[in-house]
Amino acid sequence: MALLGERAKSRTTPLASLTARPPGKLPGLALAAAGVAVAWAVHHFVPGVPMLTAAVVLGIAAAHVPGAAHAFVRGSGKAGLTFAGKRLMRVGVVLLGLKLSLDDVLGLGWASVGMVLCVVAVTFLGTWWLGRRMGLRGDQPLLIATGYSICGASAIGAVSEVSESDERDTATSVALVTLCGTLAIAVLPLLQHPLGLSDAEFGRWVGASVHDVGQVVATAQTAGAGALGDAVLVKLMRVALLAPLVAAVALSVRARRQGRGSAEGAAGAGTAGTRRPPLVPLFVVGFLAMVALRTTGWLPGGAIDAAGTAQELLLAAALFGLGSAVDLPSLTRTGGRVAALGLVSWGVIAGISYVGVVLTY
Repeated sequence: MALLGERAKSRTTPLASLTARPPGKLPGLALAAAGVAVAWAVHHFVPGVPMLTAAVVLGIAAAHVPGAAHAFVRGSGKAGLTFAGKRLMRVGVVLLGLKLSLDDVLGLGWASVGMVLCVVAVTFLGTWWLGRRMGLRGDQPLLIATGYSICGASAIGAVSEVSESDERDTATSVALVTLCGTLAIAVLPLLQHPLGLSDAEFGRWVGASVHDVGQVVATAQTAGAGALGDAVLVKLMRVALLAPLVAAVALSVRARRQGRGSAEGAAGAGTAGTRRPPLVPLFVVGFLAMVALRTTGWLPGGAIDAAGTAQELLLAAALFGLGSAVDLPSLTRTGGRVAALGLVSWGVIAGISYVGVVLTY
C-alpha cells in the first residue's frame, strides 16, 4: 500500500508543478491588447480623446476595479503588463523616429530650433530642480521633468529604462503628465484669441508646450490644418531631443555606478561593472536610424503610414501597462506635491513657449 501511495504521489507531482508554474506574459499581454482595442474605440467615437491618453486612463481603471480584475492585474497579469510597459515601449519609441525628417525640422528655421532648445532646457532643468527641492521620492523629479519637456509618457518610459527607475515612480509620472496634457486639449484653444495668437502661432505654441504627440494633434486641430501642421513639426523637434537626453541619463547612471564601485574598493568595482548601461541604449540608436531613414525619402508613403499605425498601437499597449502600475492610494500620500510640481511645470513651459513663439514668428 505504501508503494502504491508513493506511485500515486509521483504521478500527481508533475501536474501540481505545472499548476504552480507562473502564468507567464500572455495573460497580461492579452489584457493590454484588449485595452488598446477599447482605447481605439474611444478615440474613434470621440476623436477629441487621443488613443494614447485613453490607454493610460483605461490602464489605471483596470488596476482599481475591485474584485477579480484587480487581483488579475496585480497577480497573473502583472508579468505581461510589465513587459508591455517596458519592451513594447522601446519598439514604439524606435518607430516614433519615422515621424521625424531633418528636412522638415530645418524648414522651420533656426530661430524656431533655438526657441525649442530653450523651452526644453528651461523646462527640464527647472522642473528637475524644483522636484528635488520639494522632496519628491526617487526618480520622480527626473521623470516628470522629462515628460513635460520632451514628449510626455513616451519620454518617461524611455528615460525610466536607462535610469532603472522604480515602477511606481514611472507610473506616477505618466499619470501626472497625461492628466495635464489632457487638460491642455480643453484649455489651450480657449486662450488662442485672448492671447492674440494667429492660427500659425497657436499651432507652434501648442507644439512647443503640449506633452504627447496625440494631445498636440487633438489641441492644434481646433485651429485648422495649417496650425496642425506647424504644431506637429515643432513637437517633433522636441521629440528629436529625446535621444541626447536618454544618452545623457545613461552616462550619468554609468558614472554614478563607477563612482560607487571605486568607493567600495576593487571587489565592489568589479561587481558594479558587471552590468553597466550602454553609452547609447539600443532603442535610441534605432530611433536615430529611423530618423535618418525617413530623411532619405526612400520609404513610400504606405510604409510610413503602416509604421505610424504600429507605433501608436505599441505605445498604447505600453501606456496601458504603465497605467496599470499606478497605485492611487499610495499616490495620495505625495499627491499634493506631485500635482503642484506638475502645475508649475505646465505653467513654465506654456509661458516660455508663448514668449518664444511671439519673438520668433
